[in-house]
Amino acid sequence: MTSSQDSTERTPRIAIMGEFSAGKSTLCNLLMNMRALPEKVTATRLAPVWMTKGPGEHMRVTTDGTEEPVTIGKLGEIPFEDTLYIRLRLEADILDHCDFIDFPGISDPNMDPDVWARVLVEADAVIWLTHATQAWRQSEAAVWDIVPEEVRKKSILLATRFDKVVSEQDRTRVMQRLNREAGPHFAGVFPISLTNAMAARDDYDKWAASGVVEVMDHLTDLITDLATADAPEASEDGDKTLTPRPAPVSVKTVGPAQPVKDETPETPSGPRVLPRRVTLSGTPRRARPTAISA
Repeated sequence: MTSSQDSTERTPRIAIMGEFSAGKSTLCNLLMNMRALPEKVTATRLAPVWMTKGPGEHMRVTTDGTEEPVTIGKLGEIPFEDTLYIRLRLEADILDHCDFIDFPGISDPNMDPDVWARVLVEADAVIWLTHATQAWRQSEAAVWDIVPEEVRKKSILLATRFDKVVSEQDRTRVMQRLNREAGPHFAGVFPISLTNAMAARDDYDKWAASGVVEVMDHLTDLITDLATADAPEASEDGDKTLTPRPAPVSVKTVGPAQPVKDETPETPSGPRVLPRRVTLSGTPRRARPTAISA
C-alpha cells in the first residue's frame, strides 16, 4: 500500500498510538488547541482518524479507495471494518506543519488489528502513549516490534498519568524500567500528566510541572527534521541538494484559554486547552494527502 503523494511533496505524518484510554484524544486536544473530536465520539471505536488542514470536506476513505463525505457529529456511525481512515479538515495551527493520525486502541479485542495496521505504513514517526501505572505492557511491546525500524528511531514514548505515581521512589522506578526496556527502541521517553497540562491554562509553572514542555520541545524539533529530510532542491548547476534547515521551531506562550464557539454541527467545540502553541518559522508548506491506494 502506497500513498498517492510522493514522499517529498507531503507534510510529515505523526501517528498517535497506544492502548485504550492512554490519553490519545487528550493529547490531540493539547497539540491542536481544540477538541479535535466530540467526547461522545472518542468513546466509540473508530478507524484511524487522519487530521489535516486545508480546504475540503471531512471524508471517510474506504479500503477500496472510495471517498465519502462525513460529518463530525456522525463519526460514531461509521463502520470501521471497511474504513481505511477518516480524514478530518481542522483549523489548527500545528496542522500547517504536520498531520496527525489518531489510531484506535491497540488492545481492543473487538477490533481486528488490520483496521489500524494497514494505515501504519503512512506514519513518519509515532507518539506512543502508555499508562505510567502499568507502563509498557507485553502487548504494547509486541505491537511496537512490527513498526519499521526507520519509524521507531524517530518516535517517542510518553508515560501518561504520571501524576498518579505518587512517591518519588516509584516515579524513579517507573522511568528506570521504561528507559531500560523501551528506551532503546525510541528516540526519547518522557513522563507527562496530560490532565495537569490541560488544567494549567496560562500558568506556566503548572504547565512545566506537567512534563509537557520537554515533550513539546522534542516534538517541534522532530517536525522540523521530518519537514526537511529528503526534500531535494535544485542547485544552480542542476544538481539536487537538501533544502537548508528552516528557522528553529518556537513554542510561544499564548493568552488564557477561551471557549470556542460551536458555529456549525461540523465545527469541533469545547475549551481551548493549550496555553502554549507550536509555531514553525520558515518551514516550507507541502502538499496534503488525498487517498491511499492499496
